[in-house]
Amino acid sequence: MSLRYVLVVTEPAYGSQLARTAYQFACAAIKAGHQVSKVFFYQEGVLNGAATTVPANDEFDLVEAWQRLALDHGVVLETCVAAALRRGIISEQEATQHQLSTATLAEGFSQAGLGALADALLTADRVMQF
Repeated sequence: MSLRYVLVVTEPAYGSQLARTAYQFACAAIKAGHQVSKVFFYQEGVLNGAATTVPANDEFDLVEAWQRLALDHGVVLETCVAAALRRGIISEQEATQHQLSTATLAEGFSQAGLGALADALLTADRVMQF
């Protein structure tokens, strides 16, 4: 039986193992034949969507890994817009709206409110929080 997962990531890409564990879970679930429809990044988790993250050459690039997962498997990557703005993660739309010179949201990520998470939960078989 194939399950539809929604993941909620509340930890940053670096400084905690939980965001990478969420990524590894998503990969394993997809490999097992399940669907990961959405990864919603909330609280400090929005830092997973920072375009300005530059890990050392010998470190795993988690932001890039999320981007590849989205491209390869159609996983929606959303950062909570309110949490992201407070942490300087800004989409093109928000940069224009707030008259900022640049956006800092990584390609492949979008911003949404908690309502988008609530909608996703209605169709999910399982929700995992990391």
